Amino acid sequence: MTEHRNHPFRRSGQDREAVSHVPDTPQTRAPAYRLGFADEEFLCRDELRPVRLQLELLKPEMLLDEEGVDSTIVLFGGARIPEPAKKDTARTETLAELTEFYAEAREFARLMTLKSIKDSGGRENVIVTGGGPGVMEAGNRGAIDAGGRSVGLNIVLPFEQAPNEYVTPELCFNFHYFAIRKMHFLMRAAAITVFPGGFGTLDEMFETLTLIQTGRMEKVPFLLFGKDFWTKIINWEALSDAGTISAEDLDLFVMVDTAAEAMDAIANWEGVGEKRGEVPGR
Repeated sequence: MTEHRNHPFRRSGQDREAVSHVPDTPQTRAPAYRLGFADEEFLCRDELRPVRLQLELLKPEMLLDEEGVDSTIVLFGGARIPEPAKKDTARTETLAELTEFYAEAREFARLMTLKSIKDSGGRENVIVTGGGPGVMEAGNRGAIDAGGRSVGLNIVLPFEQAPNEYVTPELCFNFHYFAIRKMHFLMRAAAITVFPGGFGTLDEMFETLTLIQTGRMEKVPFLLFGKDFWTKIINWEALSDAGTISAEDLDLFVMVDTAAEAMDAIANWEGVGEKRGEVPGR
C-alpha cells in the first residue's frame, strides 16, 4: 500500500511499533494504556460501531482506488451451484440442472474481462463477486481464464467460509456488515448480473432494483440470467397487474440465458425498455 503524506507528523505505525518495546509494568499492561487505534477490544465495543462502519466503507474504497479499479461488473448468484463437472454432488436435481449457469457465469466473466483489458487495460468493468463458491467462484474463475483480475467481497458467516481461490488476492476483502458490503457492490457498478440463487441473491437483487426504481441509483444494464428460473420463482407480471409496481418497472431489467446474450444486451442497453415487446430476453 502506498502511503500518501502531506504533513510532518510522526507516523502512527511508528508509535504502534514503539509501544511494543516499552518496559513491562502494571501500567503498560493495563488496557487503558493501549493506543486507541491499536486496541482491538476497544474497537469492538458497541459504542465504536460507527467507527467500524466507517472503516469497512473506507478500506475497500481506498484500496480499490490504489489498485486502479475504476468500474465493475457485478455478479450476484448462488453459492450452492456447483461447476458442471461436479453436478453429481448437487443436493437437488434442480441444482444439478443449474450448473449450466456456473458455465455461463464463467464465460461471461471471461468475455467481459477480455473486453476490459482491451478497452481500458483492465481498469474498467472489472468483475466483482461475493468471493464465495458457486456462481461467485465461476465469475472470479472466468476473469483468470482471460488473464485478468477480479474483486471478491467476502463476508464472515456463522459457518466456515473462505474466499474462493480465483479472487485476485490484492482485491479480496472481508466484511462484518452486510449493508456496507452491498454498498461496495454498487458504488462502482457499470452493470448488474443476477444468476439463480437463494435468499442472499434475492436480497441483493431486490435491494438494487429498489435503489434504481426510486432514483437512488443510476440506471445501469441489469440482467437476470435464467429466464425459466426467474419466471418460475417470481411472478413479475402479477406484481404489475396488482399495481404494487408500475408496468414500467419491468423494464428495469432484461432476462438472458447465455453469456453471448448478456454481452449483446449490455452493448445495446441504450433505449432498452422503450418498446417492451422488443426488449431482448422478454
